[in-house]
Amino acid sequence: MGLDLHIHSVYSDGSLTPEEIVDVAMDLGLTAISITDHDNLLAYNCAKTYAKARSEETGKPLLEIISGIEVNTIFERHEIHILGYFIDDTRETIQDLVTYQKQARVQQTTEILKNLKKLAKIDIKLQDINALVKEGGSIGRPHIAKAIVKSGGVSTMLEAYRKYISDDSPTYIKRKTVSPHEAVETIYEAGGIPVIAHPCDLDAVEDLVKELMNYGLRGLEVYHRKHSPAMIEYYSSLAEKYELIATGGSDCHGPKANGQLALGKTHVPEWVLTELKKEKSRLNIALR
Repeated sequence: MGLDLHIHSVYSDGSLTPEEIVDVAMDLGLTAISITDHDNLLAYNCAKTYAKARSEETGKPLLEIISGIEVNTIFERHEIHILGYFIDDTRETIQDLVTYQKQARVQQTTEILKNLKKLAKIDIKLQDINALVKEGGSIGRPHIAKAIVKSGGVSTMLEAYRKYISDDSPTYIKRKTVSPHEAVETIYEAGGIPVIAHPCDLDAVEDLVKELMNYGLRGLEVYHRKHSPAMIEYYSSLAEKYELIATGGSDCHGPKANGQLALGKTHVPEWVLTELKKEKSRLNIALR
């Protein structure tokens, strides 16, 4: 039994397919998962269809698949990630946001590749980057780093980040992206539950919580593999103070170099899913 509500697949910067994620989750005996790829919802239907088929084939309990997304936003030059759960992907507002984010990623990557060729004599084509992600998925810095290593420009991903795609690198171009306010509002309007992701990466979290609540923020990611017990206690108290849902997940991107997989290893209480479903029911009534 257990939940993992923060997982990435090959539709963004993860290395596992939705089907492989479902296999691992079912083998671990998880109750529910959410694949929260960056700026797209493409893994949801793949995972849901496969989970149903595997349950029927094996006789194992059906793994619940919750639609999810992680929207990369920028506010006051800081990157802030907003998770969204139970989103209605037929809503025009969320479709427009995903389209905008995808175009912004392509534009950013194109500009970075131009700089790499001009300033570092590293010639990588956009199709080389697209080949590293599932068709239709979200390209980003991890894919650029992999392509740089593959081209022989550097020997490691870490070196690629440091030399060419860190924020202060002369070849790096910042992405034009939506604000966290827009992301929260759009997710909420699409019948979804907006949540601040891994708050340990942010400064002045409480101020951000208070501001985004005006746009529909309904949760805070309390349980995360990077959160210490003290952090979990603090973020739990913050969620309780502002009547937000405490969510959580492993933020798994695939096996590490040593072969270990974080999926399902972050403890997330079962009641988290109950609270999310209660909020979804309330939203369904409010948005009629």
